[in-house]
This record gives sequence, C-alpha cells and structure tokens, in this order.
Amino acid sequence: MATTTASKPSLAQKLRGLKGEVVKFGIVGLSGVVVNFAVFWVCINGLGLASVRSNIAATVIAIATNYLGYRYWLYRDRDAASRKREITLFLVYSGIGMLIETGVLGFSVYVLRLDSHYEQLGAKVIGLAVATVFRFVSYRTWVFKPAPEPVELPAQQAPDAAGDQGPAAQAELLLAAEPIRYAKAD
Repeated sequence: MATTTASKPSLAQKLRGLKGEVVKFGIVGLSGVVVNFAVFWVCINGLGLASVRSNIAATVIAIATNYLGYRYWLYRDRDAASRKREITLFLVYSGIGMLIETGVLGFSVYVLRLDSHYEQLGAKVIGLAVATVFRFVSYRTWVFKPAPEPVELPAQQAPDAAGDQGPAAQAELLLAAEPIRYAKAD
C-alpha cells in the first residue's frame, strides 16, 4: 500500500508558519530575558559580582527556564526521540549563544571601558540580540528537529506481459487472501 504525502506548502504558507514560530520563540525568549536581566541585576547590585560572572550566572538560569518553554510549548510537536541528544545540543548551542552575549559584554566593559551599570545593561541587550538570532536558527535547525515526514513510496510496478507482478504486490495479495484467525478467550 502506497503512502502519499500532502502537496507541499507554498512559500506564503511556510512564512505564515514561520511567523507563528517566531512569535512563540519571542514569548519564550522574552520570559528568559526577564529572568536573565533580573538575575543579572541582582548579581551586580545585590551580590556585588563582576559583570561577566553575573552575566554567566544569569544566562545559565535563563537557559534552564527557556528549555522548558521551548520543549513543552513551542516545539512540543517536534521529534523527541532522543532527549539526551536534544538536551546536549541545546546546551551546546545555548553555550555558544552565552559566549556571544558575554563576548559583547566583555568587549564593552574591558575594551571600550563602558562600565556603569546602565552601559553594561546596554551591552547586554546588544549581545543578547545577536545571540538570540543565533539561537533561533540553531534550535529550529539542529536541536528541535521536525518529526520525519511520511515517506512517499513509489507506485507499484505494473505487471509485465506475462502477468508477473512485483514482490510487494505478491505479498499484498497473499496477506489479503490469508484468513483471519481469532484467539480463543480463556
């Protein structure tokens, strides 16, 4: 029996789907940004930690909260066959995003000497924006992979002049002719 797939979506349909994904990604990301900035501010002002250390602590906590939103809300319909692989890739790409964000902050503080709390927040916003684009592309492409699409099987081969059918057609005919047997209930 051949399985067919639905017609491929048009570019407009793909863009509409991507728009919804971007909005949901933004909502989860915004919640992560709130966590990130709140922890960053507490670390800098409340605990007196250096900006780079504060950024790393804040980003690690935000990564953990974002994973839950991405896995269980945004990408809940994506293939989750290998959670270990998914979590590993999520942490790797999140770590790269954290390096991007921390690199921008470190450059701003230690090279440009923009070290007031508000200048640090501004650098954090810029770094976070660049890292967010990277994370969106990497999460949707490599981490939360789409579930495999149904494979379109080739049409059955037509019988040749001698009336010979292919092995798949012969197997289907044998299965169709097999009587159904029911097990007796005890």
